[in-house]
Amino acid sequence: MRLRILAALAALSVTALSACGNAGGGTGAASGTLKIMAPANAGGGWDQTSRTAEQAIKQADPSRKVEVYNVPGAGGTIGLAQLAGEKGNGNLLMTMGLVMVGAIEQNKSKVTLADTTPIAKLTEEYEIVVVPAESKLKTLADLVEAWKADPKTVSIAGGSAGGTDHILAGLMAKAAGVDPKQINYVANSGGGEALNLLLGNKATIGISGVGEFAEQVKAGKLRALGVSSAQKLPTLDAPTLKEGGLDVEIANWRGMVAPGGLSDADKKSLTDLVTKMHGSQSWKDAVAKNGWIDAFQTGQQFADYLGAEQTRVKGIIAEMGLVS
Repeated sequence: MRLRILAALAALSVTALSACGNAGGGTGAASGTLKIMAPANAGGGWDQTSRTAEQAIKQADPSRKVEVYNVPGAGGTIGLAQLAGEKGNGNLLMTMGLVMVGAIEQNKSKVTLADTTPIAKLTEEYEIVVVPAESKLKTLADLVEAWKADPKTVSIAGGSAGGTDHILAGLMAKAAGVDPKQINYVANSGGGEALNLLLGNKATIGISGVGEFAEQVKAGKLRALGVSSAQKLPTLDAPTLKEGGLDVEIANWRGMVAPGGLSDADKKSLTDLVTKMHGSQSWKDAVAKNGWIDAFQTGQQFADYLGAEQTRVKGIIAEMGLVS
């Protein structure tokens, strides 16, 4: 009798463990440590978004363990390749966005977003054009004048080649009557690197998301020449590019994808978790603080958006001559 009781208890233990391991589907996405990859160096927009998401998920689901790690390089395509190698992993998310769409084209990456599972579009963010506080360039008109005199003397510190910052630089040059192929664009793996170039007076101007440079502008270390929004932003004392004489408007966006080959249960579990994160007060506070625009999408809506963006960005990059 004692042996039969022990055997029954052992069977119950195995059943319970099995249920826990499969709570979210094939890899137990509803349990275990969730890892979020920021496919860039620390200090940039993807890193900032990833760490904001980490804190918001912990608030929304205190029992869930979350870790953020960085895989910098090539506009996120190195991280993308690593993600593709994690096929079926339901405990992994990667932060990405418009920059990666452009970098895939720029770098002729063999791995594309077709190798991922779209989870959610999170935010949009306008771009900001800045100069060091002591720069002789006071306005966008001064920048245009310097560009027309010799585009190569105006170094532009921004994010990855083919990304949003690079695209904006090309669109600004075109609007100013300057050949986009002649601009001197210095690509960086993250906003932190671009910021260091500016603060060290090793770049003429910088382009990045508003949230990455806003604090340095408010501290007086950088001066904003313009923002890429249609109207002036209430959180920043800077003209729009249109007000400065350049008819350009663009918004960056960021989202999250998971590895390809996920089970339906794992995909639902991750989507539900990110949706819960989006509804947390921690996330809402961060969106307001960073000047982000809430642009939440999930499911087929986000998948369709990704497809349309790939087509749109491919055309812009070809028109700007940004493909080497």
